Amino acid sequence: MEAALQEAEYAFALGEVPVGAVAVLGDKILARAHNRIESLSDPLRHAEIILLENVRLLLGQKWLNHVEVYVTIEPCIFCAGAMVLTRVKRIIFGAHEPRTGAFGSKADINTVGLNHTIEVTAGINRQRCAALMQEFFKKVRRENKDQP
Repeated sequence: MEAALQEAEYAFALGEVPVGAVAVLGDKILARAHNRIESLSDPLRHAEIILLENVRLLLGQKWLNHVEVYVTIEPCIFCAGAMVLTRVKRIIFGAHEPRTGAFGSKADINTVGLNHTIEVTAGINRQRCAALMQEFFKKVRRENKDQP
């Protein structure tokens, strides 16, 4: 989770919503990613999507059924769906996302009856992951308040 937090902190510094993700196979980090929505002006550039694309290309296969994904914030339905489609083995996330989380907070993709379910571990380094998001949005509100 520490590597995912580093990615989230990097995203924060770039002005992106601070979500970081890391893909692991065994004890080896395969790839890292962070949100790039603002810098690329593309609402589809979520950390998890970028990560899955990179890992799939790196491994040269469509199924990632041995890969574990660490992400700082509970993935949304878009990212959760991509994880199901690529058959990720396990998702480990930090903080729950009550407004958009798709692994139990707002919805639970594993209860829909799709062709794959993902092992889920939640709450790893939860406080630090949540604090980074809270700090980011406080900063955004301060900056927006100061603008004419």
